Amino acid sequence: QVQVAESGGDLVQAGGSLRLSCAASGTDVRINSAGWYRQAPGMPRELVASLGAYGDTNYADSVKGRFTISRANTMTVDLQMLSLKVEDTAVYYCNADGAYYSGGSRWEYNIWGQGTQVTVSS
Repeated sequence: QVQVAESGGDLVQAGGSLRLSCAASGTDVRINSAGWYRQAPGMPRELVASLGAYGDTNYADSVKGRFTISRANTMTVDLQMLSLKVEDTAVYYCNADGAYYSGGSRWEYNIWGQGTQVTVSS
């Protein structure tokens, strides 16, 4: 069984920084690719940044130059957020895509985490 959990959300002043982590748990689990999404109250969930299996990255225009997605290890993908703005306030979710080994077989997964709250005050 694979689970993905986000951490690192907090209350921070505008201009501050936070580092979010998306960690997969389980036996012989690997995150191949991942996306960080966010959802503000009353708004649809939007893709903030993505990391492909070969290290390719993509960012929403609103966060380019401020956010960086990276692979901390085979089971963790981070989102470094700098120069935070009030409009970055949202619940941040990780969607991880990868594989794990169980019972001698390789299984693929795509899982959402429960989210972590980021609040930026003015």
